[in-house]
Amino acid sequence: MRTARRLLISVLLFASALWVVVPAATASQLIARDATGVKLQVNSQGRALITYRARGTTHHVLAWGALNAIDPTEARSQLAFRVDYSGGWGSTGRAVWKSLRNVCRPASVRVAWLFTACRAPDGSYWALQSWQRTLPDYGLRAKGIHSAWELRLSHWRGPLPKLEIQTGWAYRRYHSLFGRLTWRGRPVYGFASTSAGRPLDGFGRNLYVDTYNSAYGPGWHRENAFLTHTGSGGFCYGFYPHGDRPPGMGERYRATVSGPGVLPDVAWEGAAPKTYDRSYDVAEDARQLALLGADPRCKPR
Repeated sequence: MRTARRLLISVLLFASALWVVVPAATASQLIARDATGVKLQVNSQGRALITYRARGTTHHVLAWGALNAIDPTEARSQLAFRVDYSGGWGSTGRAVWKSLRNVCRPASVRVAWLFTACRAPDGSYWALQSWQRTLPDYGLRAKGIHSAWELRLSHWRGPLPKLEIQTGWAYRRYHSLFGRLTWRGRPVYGFASTSAGRPLDGFGRNLYVDTYNSAYGPGWHRENAFLTHTGSGGFCYGFYPHGDRPPGMGERYRATVSGPGVLPDVAWEGAAPKTYDRSYDVAEDARQLALLGADPRCKPR
């Protein structure tokens, strides 16, 4: 009897260690890496169950407690899921995943990198997206965890974040991108970051830019990642050489960014400029000023 009791206590202690309140900086929540056999279910209490296989094991993860986002503020934390990686043992003391009754019906949503999505009876949507967020910059070969396909969970009702991007020229020689990230017409940005551009709060968002058929090689390669600017949610970027790496100018570009709060990640893709054209350059400079005119970090070049 004592042995059984000790075993139960050990199981509960281990399960409680797997119950975490996710830091708000994660946005759409990272659930797993390189997952297969993925299944999304949601019960009438708004608890999502994500079932998947990774590293040869089946996992049952519960997530709940967040919808949409709040606008940037230094007065409170951004919204975040509560996550129980033990399938319910850590948060309730029982295996909730075994009896969870799904009420979320498959839904067709226009979301980038979509794995699966469903619509709950309250009209909100849940989605799982999968993409390679941590690829190394400047087309370097990805190794280990940096090549992983992340499985990310979101929950929302209403409009999605909006990622606006235009292409242009810098110094009449290099391709450039400029744009902004907004939600409900308001800019998305953070207040603090490291010198390397890692957000230090729950509001900062990095934009991940990829280049297609460039000097890095055929197909898609990661060019760089950078933060949206505080105050404006804007950004601007030139495809310049970096150290011994050539300019990453390609035939097409795409960009992906995590949505604010627990909103879905959003993406953009577009063709690169062709041969340099002065009238096109001037027109794009005017668009950049109109979009980001108040942003001192983005001036046409």
